[in-house]
Amino acid sequence: MKEKAKRNLTFGAALVAVFALWTALIQCVDVQPVGQNGTNVGFASFNTWFHELTGVHMGLYAVTDWLGLVPLVVCIAFGVVGLVQLIKRRSLIKVDMDIILLGVYYVVVIAAYLVFEMIPINYRPILIEGVMEASYPSSTTLLVLSVMPTLKFQVDRRAPRADFRALSNAFVTLFSAFMVIGRLVSGVHWFTDILGAVFLSAGLFLLYSGAVALTDKESR
Repeated sequence: MKEKAKRNLTFGAALVAVFALWTALIQCVDVQPVGQNGTNVGFASFNTWFHELTGVHMGLYAVTDWLGLVPLVVCIAFGVVGLVQLIKRRSLIKVDMDIILLGVYYVVVIAAYLVFEMIPINYRPILIEGVMEASYPSSTTLLVLSVMPTLKFQVDRRAPRADFRALSNAFVTLFSAFMVIGRLVSGVHWFTDILGAVFLSAGLFLLYSGAVALTDKESR
């Protein structure tokens, strides 16, 4: 378990560092004023090529936007799990440590989202209801890939039935793939916005799972 914790923490930190490097590169590699109202976009040649290739599909955008509520429901569900444990056990320190860490993890994900909303790196390729919106990293991709793996992670830890675990794993995999691919081809983000969200969400999740593995060992 110690090796697993060390591996996940190391890979998680490395991916967060990759995200930071990717964010820096976006602001200095092939930067051109090809965005809305002449805003600058990094990796402009590739991003515009991919955007022209996929086109814009507002129906798919709407579907993925509404399905973005699913990860929020997952967050609320685990919040209820933690609250029930707190009420029954009458002490925060008696709440399962992986649930406490999960709450901290969700706060970090939300904080990352808010930071990039306040400090836009890129704007969307198109206006959304006439408004320029921040696009990097893709908030929907970040939310899905940060939260849905925690559903699989917690079900694998807590569900006694193998068939239920398998069903949960299949749902998380298919839903996450649909959301990322749907967001990518809907044309409402630059390709680099999606990739940045993948780097950050994967890194944060590995840090969470590594912290759980570490505290599991310490608790034993």
